[in-house]
Amino acid sequence: MSKILPTLKSALDLHELSNDQLKQAADEIREVLCNLVATRSAHFASNLGVVELTLALHSVYDFRRDRLIWDTGHQIYPHKLVTGRYAEFNTIRTKGGLMGYPNPKESEYDLFMTGHAGCSVSTVLGLRSGDQLTGEDDRHAVAVIGDGAFPSGIVYEALNNAALYRRKFLVILNDNKMSICPRVGGIAEYLDRLRTNPLYTGLKTEVVRVLNRVPVFGDPAERFLAQLKEAAKAGLHGGMFFEDLGFRYIGPVDGHNIPVLRKYLAMVRDMQDPVLLHVVTDKGHGFQPAEEDPAFFHTPPIFKRENGRAVPVPAKSSPAYTNVARDAVLEQMRRDERVVALTAAMCQGNKLEPVRDEFPSRFFDVGICESHAVAFAAGQAKAGLRPIVSIYSTFLQRSYDQIFQEVSLQNLPVTFLLDRAGLTGPDGPTHHGVFDIGYMRIFPNMVVMAPGDSDDLSKMLEFSLQHSSPCAIRYPKANVFNVNSERQPIELGKAEVLHWGHDGMLICYGTLLDACFTAREKLAREGIDVGIINARFVKPLDRTTILKAIRECPFVVTIEEGQLAGGFGSAVLELAVDEGADTRHIKRLGIPDIYVEHGERSELLADLGLDSEGIVNTCRHLAQGEALRSNRRMGIEA
Repeated sequence: MSKILPTLKSALDLHELSNDQLKQAADEIREVLCNLVATRSAHFASNLGVVELTLALHSVYDFRRDRLIWDTGHQIYPHKLVTGRYAEFNTIRTKGGLMGYPNPKESEYDLFMTGHAGCSVSTVLGLRSGDQLTGEDDRHAVAVIGDGAFPSGIVYEALNNAALYRRKFLVILNDNKMSICPRVGGIAEYLDRLRTNPLYTGLKTEVVRVLNRVPVFGDPAERFLAQLKEAAKAGLHGGMFFEDLGFRYIGPVDGHNIPVLRKYLAMVRDMQDPVLLHVVTDKGHGFQPAEEDPAFFHTPPIFKRENGRAVPVPAKSSPAYTNVARDAVLEQMRRDERVVALTAAMCQGNKLEPVRDEFPSRFFDVGICESHAVAFAAGQAKAGLRPIVSIYSTFLQRSYDQIFQEVSLQNLPVTFLLDRAGLTGPDGPTHHGVFDIGYMRIFPNMVVMAPGDSDDLSKMLEFSLQHSSPCAIRYPKANVFNVNSERQPIELGKAEVLHWGHDGMLICYGTLLDACFTAREKLAREGIDVGIINARFVKPLDRTTILKAIRECPFVVTIEEGQLAGGFGSAVLELAVDEGADTRHIKRLGIPDIYVEHGERSELLADLGLDSEGIVNTCRHLAQGEALRSNRRMGIEA
C-alpha cells in the first residue's frame, strides 16, 4: 500500500522529502507500475529505469514554472504519478483515461505530446529563447533524452544551434544502453567508451566524495569538476565530442542514486552555459525479469508476479498482420538474395527478429533514424538490391523528404511496409498511422496498396519486389482476417469485386474488409443488397471497376482507416469528377479532420462509424434516401 504517493498534491511536495523518503517513493512507484502491467499492456521497462531520475528532477526543480521535456514520452509514468495524477493512474491507456504519453490537457507539468524521438533538445532550446525574449529568463529548462533517441538527426541540428546561442539549459542524456531494442551505431559505441573508460571509472568515486563534502555548490566543486573534465578529455579517444560542441559535459552519473543525482542537478541548475549531464540507468531497474530482458518488457503482455518472476497471463489471440508481413519478408529473402530488410529501431515491434537472425548480413537496423533508413535503402536499390523498409506509418512521416527526393524522384524500387497503419489503440494520437494514404499517393512513380486480408498482404509484397517502381503497403495493428472465397491475383491497379450489389456498393481500401462482410450480412437480412469491392490500390486506382460502381449503383460508400482529407475516398471523388460522373450518391467513411484520442481500436472504430454497425447505419440511411427519391420520381407520396 502506497503511503507517500497518495499524499502528493503536486510535484512541489517532493521538495520537502528526505532522501530516504524519496527512496520509499521510488519503491511505491515501481509497485504501481508492476500492478499496472498485471491488468493491461503498457510501457514498462523504460519507466522502471527513470524512477529515481524523475524524483530527483522534481525535488530540485519546480516544473510548474521551469520547463521539462521528456524524449520520448513513453517513459512518462513516474512523472504522472508525482504530478497530481496518482488517483487517476489506473485509467492510463484506456478510453477517456490518462494518455500513455505527456498530454498538456492533463497537467501544467506536460508541455508537449512527445511520442516521436529526437525533438526535445530543439523544443527546450526554443522554450529558452522564448522565455528570454518575453522577460522570463529566470526559468530553467531541461530535456531528458535517451541514448536510443540520441542518434536522431534533429538532435545534432539542435546541438549545433545551441552552441551558437549559448543559452543556459540542461540536456540529460539518459544512457540505459537500449533503444526499444539494443541500440546500434557509432554514438552507442562512443557512450560505451565514456561509461567504461578506466579514467572516468576511477574519477567517479572522487566526484561523489567531493560532492558529499560540499553541501552548497560553489567555486570549489566547480573548479574540481573543471579539472576532472580536462583530465578525462585527455584520456578519451578523439576528445570530448560534447565539449567541442559548446556543452559542459558532466558525468557519467549513477541514475539510480537519488542523493547524488540531486546534488548534481542542484549544481548544474545555475550554470550559465548549456550543460549535458550524462546519467547512466538500467532499463527495467528494480524488477529483475525486466532488467534481464528489457526489450521484451518494453511493452510486455499482461503478466502476474510469482516469486520475483513474470508469468504471462494466457490470452486468446490469432495471428496479427505484423506476423504475416514478417513471414512474407522471410519467404522473399529466401527466394532472392537481392532482397534486404531495413528497420529503424523497431526490430521487435515489427517482429523481425527471425529475419535478423537468419539473414544477419542482409538485415539493417539503423536506429531511430528514419530519414537515413530511406536514403540508405535508395542507395541499395540503385546498386541493384531490392530493399524492404519496414517502419511504422507514424514514424515513416519523419522521412518524407527522402521518400520524395531519393526514392520517388529517382523511381527506385524500394518497398515500404507501413506497420501500424490506421488506429493503434491505446498509444493514441502520436502513434495512429492515419496520414500515410495522403502523404504517399501524391508522389509520381509510387504504387500505394492496402491488403483487404492476410492473403493480400503476402501477395502484395511478392508483387512489389517484382515491380520496377517504389511501392508502399499499409496494414494495421490488428489480428488477421481472411476472405473465404476464390481470389483474384494481384495486378497493378486492379481492384477485386467480391460481390456486386443491386442496392449499393461498399468500396473498401484496407483491412476493414471484415467489417464490410459483417455489414453486408446484416443489411441482407433487412432486404438491402450491397456489394463489396476490395480496392487493393489507391494508386493507381482501378478506374474501370470504380466508375462502373459509381455509374450503376444507387449509392457508393468508400471505407478507409485513414484521414479522409487526401485519402482513398478523395481519390475516388477526384476520379468521378475527372470523368464527369455524378458524385451526389457517394459517401466517404474514414477519419475526419481531428486527432483521434487513445482507446481500444474497436472502441475508436465504433466512435468513428467505421465498425460494421456504423457501415450498416450509413448504408441504411443512404438506401432510405434513395428509395424516397425513387418514389418521388415515380410520383408516389412517401
